[in-house]
Amino acid sequence: MAPISASSQSVHQTALENYLISMARAVEHSINVAVDALLGRDEKKASSVFLIEPRINEMEIIIDDHSVRLLREGNLDQEEVRHIVATLKITNDLERMGDLAVNIGERVIALSQMSPVEPPSELEPMSVSVRSMVGRSLGSLIYRNLTLAYEVLESEETVDTFRDQAFERLMGAIRNDASLVGPYVQFLLASRHLERIADHTTNIAEDVVFWLRGLDIRHGRIKNPDAPVPSRSHPGQGL
Repeated sequence: MAPISASSQSVHQTALENYLISMARAVEHSINVAVDALLGRDEKKASSVFLIEPRINEMEIIIDDHSVRLLREGNLDQEEVRHIVATLKITNDLERMGDLAVNIGERVIALSQMSPVEPPSELEPMSVSVRSMVGRSLGSLIYRNLTLAYEVLESEETVDTFRDQAFERLMGAIRNDASLVGPYVQFLLASRHLERIADHTTNIAEDVVFWLRGLDIRHGRIKNPDAPVPSRSHPGQGL
């Protein structure tokens, strides 16, 4: 098969970016609906999250197919290859975030069938932090904004702290009153789902840095994200 022309390649890359943005917005909407349902214990709103998931899954398949086509047929420069590699990784994180939004919806539905209990006080500020991380990670992707990406990476510990505090509070309450096991386990699971969403936002932020700067900052490999982009003459440091 003959390579696609430069103009056709540009069109396909633009389409790929638009697909990714569309998927990101759908995931953000799904998470917002799920969190609203959790904070309001709204079973109807929680059920609506299930209607969004098929679109997210469909977008993942389209993006994967489109990315493979570009890699197979395109004459790509280094940044374009990084863009496609990052896109493939980001779509996986987005799909998992969509699944976690569904999991939160399931927790809300389970809670609606139990006697009302007071949620842990950490749940609301944790939800705010997670929503902020989602918004900034997707903003870094959509607007190619490294500042937002770095802000996401700096926020992860806040969410982890809320998760730990909620865990201690809920487990203490369960030890004191066994009747709370059912609903409080649901809140424990929900806080875990929120923390996992935050983890995926950090993955996205790292992939945005990789795409835009050619730096692999996973696992603390780059201590200073403002360091100069590695030279292309040094193999093994970016594409």
